Amino acid sequence: MLLPILLLSAAGFTVLTTEFIIVGLLPAIARDLEVSVPQAGLLVTLFAFTVAALGPFLTAYFARFPRKPLFIAILLMFAFANTVAALAPNIWVMAFARLLPALGLPVFWALASETAVDIVGPEYAGRAIAKIGFGIVCATVFGIPVGTLISDAWGWRSAFGILAVVALAKALLLWVYLPATQVVKAHVTLRSQFGLLRSPLMMGHIVLSVLVFSGMFTAYTYLADILERLAGFDGNVVGWCLMGFGAVGLIGNSLGGRMVDRHPLIASMVFALS
Repeated sequence: MLLPILLLSAAGFTVLTTEFIIVGLLPAIARDLEVSVPQAGLLVTLFAFTVAALGPFLTAYFARFPRKPLFIAILLMFAFANTVAALAPNIWVMAFARLLPALGLPVFWALASETAVDIVGPEYAGRAIAKIGFGIVCATVFGIPVGTLISDAWGWRSAFGILAVVALAKALLLWVYLPATQVVKAHVTLRSQFGLLRSPLMMGHIVLSVLVFSGMFTAYTYLADILERLAGFDGNVVGWCLMGFGAVGLIGNSLGGRMVDRHPLIASMVFALS
């Protein structure tokens, strides 16, 4: 049971690195495409807005599809998008390259977590989701900093090129090793899913998530530019700073997975306050 979850976690690393890697590359992208850093930062806004606006609808629609071919198709789309990003001649092509993975990320993330819970059962749901979430943390610990270091050594385009190859390799691994699974759950309509928003507890968690992630990514998006322009750090030092940021998240992810299994509400309060 562990191998499928590890494979999904590894795929999640690639998916989330595609989203986050641009954080460390913004200054270089802005210089090369001849736009300001705030204008380049709109690429992050485009990604986030697309996920928020279309994610629930896309996830509800694709939930009826078999998981294995769906996950493989998403990774192939990520490989294509990163290839386009590596070759982008201007900000508009780069925006298109960022739009494509934003369509696939919420589908992968929601269904990968659900698949992990189905494999281990509800009693170990927190730990299973934590293992999938390990891919997110590794993306911040290794993906973004390594991407920044690669950009500093060989240019930002090489970072996207390598990520495209990695996404293609992960799709191949899923095709070979991920077992085919049947979607046995009854079809759930989009209307019934949005009915969950009537729950005060659900709405509370959504509002909390919006506040926490808005606060974190507002600062994190421009952290590389702040460290370069204001602190005077070079790309190599910036990469190590970002790695330190992610290392703290790695510890929190491990503690959070175990704490959620025991006291989910307390875990949410503790980590939100911290």
